[in-house]
Amino acid sequence: MYPALTPPRQVKIGDAAAFAGITPRAIRHYHAIGLLPEPGRGGDGRRRYGYDDMIRLLWIRRMADAGISLDDMRAAFGEAREETGDEASDQAPGIESVLSRLEETLAAQEAAVRRRRAAVRRLRAVGSPLGLLSEPVSDRLSHLPPGALRPSDLDALLVTERIFGPLGAAIQASAFIVLATHPGLRAEDDRLEAAEAALDDGVAPDDPRVEELAVQRCAHQIALNQAIEAADLEADEAKIFETHDARLTRGEGTEMSAAAAITKMPYDFSPARTRCLELAGRLFGEALADAHSADSS
Repeated sequence: MYPALTPPRQVKIGDAAAFAGITPRAIRHYHAIGLLPEPGRGGDGRRRYGYDDMIRLLWIRRMADAGISLDDMRAAFGEAREETGDEASDQAPGIESVLSRLEETLAAQEAAVRRRRAAVRRLRAVGSPLGLLSEPVSDRLSHLPPGALRPSDLDALLVTERIFGPLGAAIQASAFIVLATHPGLRAEDDRLEAAEAALDDGVAPDDPRVEELAVQRCAHQIALNQAIEAADLEADEAKIFETHDARLTRGEGTEMSAAAAITKMPYDFSPARTRCLELAGRLFGEALADAHSADSS
């Protein structure tokens, strides 16, 4: 003969949590935020949970499993109560108003998962941190032999991608392709980097070495551009703009303009080195303008 099973009229918080598949701490949090009304207490001073409380907890658990936030749950329960004007009916959650928002959230999460899977596939295929950069960048550089790219090259691309987006970094990749495949240009780049690094705080911005290095850096940049043109890498750059969505112009999750991002990336450059870089940039811009004028005439 089977024993008679008589369900309790009320249960303690531990039993309520066990039945709903949550923790007592979670139930206390629901009380604190107004998601679950706090029930009365028994003679021992402990809360006692009845049938309606358990129904609410079960709905909360199902809604949480569906990805609905606690704030949305609270709004949904409140809407259900307002629609019926019946306090008891608020056990039936009115979630219609939050479903469209939930769908948008899930779609964004699915897109994020797809991006992460693509990044993992690129990382496994490339076998280096290059795979963590965006697809337009890693695709351009994946043909280079192992060790051709230096960690500092990847660092620079990472910063460029953050500021100017994947397409900006993909364009910059042309310079690193040339440096990786032209030992002479790489050696000159290393020499200039060392000389610029020597422009520390002990060097005055108007020191003759500053202007001399700026002229040399401009000449080196012109040589890089010529090598890029000779290798027809500009054609590859054009294809990137044709094949990749314009939304890739900015980086994923970017919340600031390029100008703002530049001001937030720290570089411990002395005034002399900063002036050298600025002067080299101005000289290079003038050289490009002169070359354009000569081609137009």
